[in-house]
Amino acid sequence: MEASSIWDLFLQNIYQTTLLEVVAVVFGLLSVWYSKKVNILVFPTGIVSVVIYVYICFVAKLYADMGINFVYFVMSVYGWINWTRKRPNETELPVRFLTKKQNIYAVLATIVWFFLLSYVLTHFTDSNVPYIDSFTTSVFIVGMWLMAVKKVENWIYWIIGDVVSVPLYFYKGLVFTSFQYFVFLIIAVMGYLAWRKQARNV
Repeated sequence: MEASSIWDLFLQNIYQTTLLEVVAVVFGLLSVWYSKKVNILVFPTGIVSVVIYVYICFVAKLYADMGINFVYFVMSVYGWINWTRKRPNETELPVRFLTKKQNIYAVLATIVWFFLLSYVLTHFTDSNVPYIDSFTTSVFIVGMWLMAVKKVENWIYWIIGDVVSVPLYFYKGLVFTSFQYFVFLIIAVMGYLAWRKQARNV
């Protein structure tokens, strides 16, 4: 595809984007940025974004995406509570690395989500990219969970999912969304480096 065609498609996507979607994208970007900063505002901004996306997906009849955003909402509420919950001898939940056993559980959870979502998308939807869609979604779900429990490795899952999502949404013609995930990818790399440094200083 020529550069001019890509630019035209990008502009077309911008023109077709609703104000509600713009708000959702802005709050989504803010959420990722606050997460990088290990700032509790990651959750309220993220909740605003996913609640809007639940509505957008419902209107667009993208029920699987609506369901996943609802999962994000639940995990965001849990993360908000978990980050602020008082603990003995600790003022706040510290950033830590996963143990070897926890890493295995995270990988197994990703695999289980992948097969579950693949089955749903191949048998109950008309998705033309069910396996890639299932892969990115399962990776993001586990990444969201690891962020809620303040584990450094959450960023690795976000990075993997973003790397796949950039070309995926571009392939679907959603150039604006593809660009958004490219920004997410940059912030995720920065977030991983920042969280790793903080965990090593704990």
